[in-house]
Amino acid sequence: MKVSDSLRVDAFSMHIADIQTVQLDQLHALSISVGWPHRAEDWQMLREIGHGIVALDEIGRVLGSGMWFPHGENFATVGMVITSPRLQTNGAGQWLMGHILEAVAGRELSLSATRAARRLYLSLDFQPEKTVFQCQGIARITDAFGNANPDGEVRPLHAGDMEAVVALDAAGYGIERRALIELVELQSAGYGLFRDNALTAFSFCRPFGRGHVVGPVVAANDADAIAVVKPHVERQAGQFLRLDTRAEGGDFATYVSQSGMQVYDTVLTMSLGKTPATAPSTASPVQIYGLATQALG
Repeated sequence: MKVSDSLRVDAFSMHIADIQTVQLDQLHALSISVGWPHRAEDWQMLREIGHGIVALDEIGRVLGSGMWFPHGENFATVGMVITSPRLQTNGAGQWLMGHILEAVAGRELSLSATRAARRLYLSLDFQPEKTVFQCQGIARITDAFGNANPDGEVRPLHAGDMEAVVALDAAGYGIERRALIELVELQSAGYGLFRDNALTAFSFCRPFGRGHVVGPVVAANDADAIAVVKPHVERQAGQFLRLDTRAEGGDFATYVSQSGMQVYDTVLTMSLGKTPATAPSTASPVQIYGLATQALG
């Protein structure tokens, strides 16, 4: 059944529009209204890589949003599903998700659910997968797990490394995300761990929200992940830094915490279908230690 393009809420009506048709400051105001840190520039990055809709009232105010980010032909992540506080108990989230599910019909899906949104996603048959820990704070240099030199060379990534980065990310995530990696690379500083001239781990760090965010981070083990995150911590020491990870314990989680990025909040990865983000091949030599963003995985 097709979802209606309009919704009556109390004394006013809303209608659906393409997210590309509204001003960035309107999207920024929407995320501020629910306490999300996204800057206008962060919204623009997401609009460059994905698709989305907004809910507009009669005078053009943005009261809700939702986006989806295709990766390959059969998979997408869903994110930036926001409804203004006045609409959160009036079915607006269900209405927005109905439009998104129509747009991504036939794809397997993954998303990061806040506590407030989990009931909605469960009602749409999304299944809980893994907890994502939003770690953030003022970065500080720590000797924890950082004294030993890594087995290999850590150096800045260059344009000539991008094919190897795309391939390593695909091995960790389970599907190629070339468009995402290329866009992130343009806005980021990147470091790679090389052994015998082969890339074995990498990380990016870019401006986001209140400061910078580290991600994605792809590595085979905690030690390699620490090796490629450490340069970003050193560069951002004294500044606000964030990293979203599914690592619940171990050396990497300890290093992140001791580097000033304490667990601030959690979201829950949920899936509709068997997604590569939550069910990568057990034969993969690497894994995702840090998400690009909660919306992108």
